[in-house]
Amino acid sequence: MKQPALPAASWALLAGNFVIGTGVMVVPGTLNELSTSLEVSAATAGQLITAAAVVMCLGAPLLAAVVAGWDRRILLSCTMLWYAAGHLLAMLMPNFGGLLAVRMLTVVAPAIFTAQAAACIGMLVPTEQRGRAVTFVFLGWSVASVLGLPIGAVIGGHFGWRTAFAAIAFLSVLSAYGIWSRLPAGIRPAALSREAWGRVLRNPLLMGVVSVTALQGAGQFVLFSYFAPVLRQTLGANASELGLVWGWFGICGLAGNVLVSRYIDRIGASRMVLITTVLIGVSLLLWPLGITLGWLALILVPWGLGCFAANSAQQARLVSLAPVLAPGSVALNSSGIYVGQAVGAATGGWLLAHEAASWMSWVGLVTMLLALALSMAVDRAQLARGAALSV
Repeated sequence: MKQPALPAASWALLAGNFVIGTGVMVVPGTLNELSTSLEVSAATAGQLITAAAVVMCLGAPLLAAVVAGWDRRILLSCTMLWYAAGHLLAMLMPNFGGLLAVRMLTVVAPAIFTAQAAACIGMLVPTEQRGRAVTFVFLGWSVASVLGLPIGAVIGGHFGWRTAFAAIAFLSVLSAYGIWSRLPAGIRPAALSREAWGRVLRNPLLMGVVSVTALQGAGQFVLFSYFAPVLRQTLGANASELGLVWGWFGICGLAGNVLVSRYIDRIGASRMVLITTVLIGVSLLLWPLGITLGWLALILVPWGLGCFAANSAQQARLVSLAPVLAPGSVALNSSGIYVGQAVGAATGGWLLAHEAASWMSWVGLVTMLLALALSMAVDRAQLARGAALSV
């Protein structure tokens, strides 16, 4: 039976997530160029990832409360214009300190956009399509990994990181226009009360899911943040080869998210989380065998299939657990993603600075196993309490 089409607004939100994802991942993609241009070590340049992740982590729930009553058409369009302005300003920064400060302001946009886009699309579709709609919108991040990240890495490698930032600013303006023209006016999700936020924070199932997200992010970003310097050091990869690696990883990521979007309502979000987490862990386990770019391409397949799909499944899991609390829980889930990025990037930077890059995959694997164990514990607790939460 053919599935009903999603509303046109879903494509605009998908495109917005593409631009957001490309902008977030431009730092890992151009880390070598940032390090050289700003005359800092790769480990120091990687702290741009950590600092940005901290801002996004704290900003997602706080800003969700601040903008709760805003018209989503205005909010999301203005968010993309903020993103454009931040990347343009970043181009003018002459040193690492200036870029760090501007970067922390710029990523206010991701702190708002991804969570609010997920909550917004959930209001535009019937209940039975929510899982599919949320994962569809999140496909933008997968497309960013297929096109945005590798293209940004190639542009940065050949023309400098400032040019890559300029391209993101241009795309942000286009996205703002697309959202304004496609998203209907008057979408104003009811603001979560203090009591509702309390229900989110006190609920062990919802917070367990958010904790799984944080562990997944940490396990991946220990190594993911430093692909560029690690592959240059170990395999002598140049900018074009790195672009191919990013592109291949992104293709796998897009395929994984498409599959999740198609089958998640049939399999169930919780099972999909387990599948994607195991896939990521398999690649981290096999990572030391990637002694050539060819072998590495094969090793990255499971990771790519699970990487962005895991985040999509987690968001769908939260929406299905408690639809009324989704604006808060999804915002906290975004914080979980960014907590993981911050912890992972900081840990990976420490290992890189102490010449222990070979430990990155093992640290990541242990963290993913913790995420798997916690996810299974949440599933058992959910079964004990019933299929859905009482809200």
